[in-house]
Amino acid sequence: MSTAYVPQQPQSSGQVAAGAPVSPAHASEATRLLCAGTYLDAGYRDRVIEELHLNEQRIVAPSLGYDAARVLAHALRARRQEIAWAAALLGMWLVGSGLTGGLLALFFGAAVQLSVASWVRGSAARPPVWRRVPAFLLRWWGRVYFAVLLAGTVAAAFGEGRDASSGDSAVTGLLLGPVRALAAEIEPWQAWAAFVMFGLIALCVAGRRGQFARSLDAELSPQRFPHAAGDPAEAAGGARFQRLKDRIRTEQHAPLIMYHEARPFCGAGAAYETWVLTVELRPDSDKKQQPLSNRAVLEKIRPLLERLRLPAELAGGAVRDRLRWLEIDECVFLPAEGLRRREDAPYHSQAFEEHRARAVEEGAEKRRHFLRVRVGGWEEELVVTVFVRIHTQGRMLMLEVAPHVLLPVREDFKDADRKAHWFRHNNALGKTAWAVARIPRSAGSALAVLGRAAMYCWRAATGGHAGALPDGPELSLRELGSAVAGSQFQEMDASRYLKTIQDRIANGVRAALAESGYQTGEFVQKVVNVSQGAVHIDRVEGSTFAVGSHASASTVSGATEPQKGTDTDVDA
Repeated sequence: MSTAYVPQQPQSSGQVAAGAPVSPAHASEATRLLCAGTYLDAGYRDRVIEELHLNEQRIVAPSLGYDAARVLAHALRARRQEIAWAAALLGMWLVGSGLTGGLLALFFGAAVQLSVASWVRGSAARPPVWRRVPAFLLRWWGRVYFAVLLAGTVAAAFGEGRDASSGDSAVTGLLLGPVRALAAEIEPWQAWAAFVMFGLIALCVAGRRGQFARSLDAELSPQRFPHAAGDPAEAAGGARFQRLKDRIRTEQHAPLIMYHEARPFCGAGAAYETWVLTVELRPDSDKKQQPLSNRAVLEKIRPLLERLRLPAELAGGAVRDRLRWLEIDECVFLPAEGLRRREDAPYHSQAFEEHRARAVEEGAEKRRHFLRVRVGGWEEELVVTVFVRIHTQGRMLMLEVAPHVLLPVREDFKDADRKAHWFRHNNALGKTAWAVARIPRSAGSALAVLGRAAMYCWRAATGGHAGALPDGPELSLRELGSAVAGSQFQEMDASRYLKTIQDRIANGVRAALAESGYQTGEFVQKVVNVSQGAVHIDRVEGSTFAVGSHASASTVSGATEPQKGTDTDVDA
């Protein structure tokens, strides 16, 4: 019996404190929740498969704190299961239509209309009026139509309604007239056959949810998920998936990042107050000037960042703080344009070292070198990444700091365990009521699933993706599965990580300038971001200081009056 093998995920050249309780990317909680999300949200699952399986020419985005290959494995498995259940449901509707003498076909039309109403409305929380009004009319017409059909079928099953009562009032006759007229056209055996088919359809709907609940209790449970070798999704998927899985795991955690020009930081999350500092290098007359290179400044910053791992002296070694497992490495960004094959990307160590050695001292345009600092908090659900770049040119020092934050996984994905637990432990009446309520929409959803599968096969056969030129990532699975906002505690943690890291970066630059014999005074004592992008600087002594890509600065009485630039600044 074959089993899946998941290699140890590479940690680039990052350094992590000894004894750090950091789970491998394929076993992280973020990976587990994203895998569960592929069973819950068909839209998310389709985007995962489209990005990583259909468009196989696209290089995967950096996967910070999770394993994109394992998410793809479960997305493909969830789609296979969904197609099988959809085919079974649609088959029951079609066979039932024949067995009931066409009665179930009438219900089928109402069921499809309800699904069309959901499609017209869309997934937005507040859709536009041109969507909301037609969807409302379609939905209620479908509900009324289905209710009348159901009432007529019940009446026919018990032999009611064949002879209208002449004693009914006008209002009663108006309400019951359509039901009795319909019941008169339905034979009792047709009605009972329809009820039997509804029961089978309800069992199929419950079985589909039961399979999802069993998966959450087995291979996707917090206890078993870290053991990837026993994950059935890893071993399935065919030869194409196995090939793509190996390629994804080569790319997703590599220190060399192949990017699309329009989305260079795809995968890192939302940009969080990017800022740029430009400082004139003014020699200190009391010191001897030393050559100042980009590498020298970075090597001054790194040990200061590494000290963030040390707990307070009185706290002891058992203190829990994510900064203790701060990851620091160097990465090089290269554009994907120009590659002839995806396999030609220079991920092997020798090629990366050559790129890093040349890129670190470059002024940079397409190829860029960064010092990357990462903190994975909340079980890798809150990921803070700070990219730092230094460049010295023409007696100027440029410092670029690009913080990015990956917000927690979507709330509905995090509720997957709760939903599965509810279904497994609900009583028979509750499960029955849940399944019966979803009978009307089952026909339309089955048609939609099979239609999407057919469209995918057509795109895969005619799109020419296998022979296309390599391209950078279009989207990140992690960003796609992120919540709109985090909790207040998570926002506080993200702010703490960013401010702490930025402070150490500023201190490292100041120390490098001082040791190289340049004036610093108090290089930047405090930079505060204030309302509407304005910048307040407490004190800058002995240097010219500018903020933003279009900033300027003038020296006044030995100090500097900063002018407001275009970039938003944070505490340094």
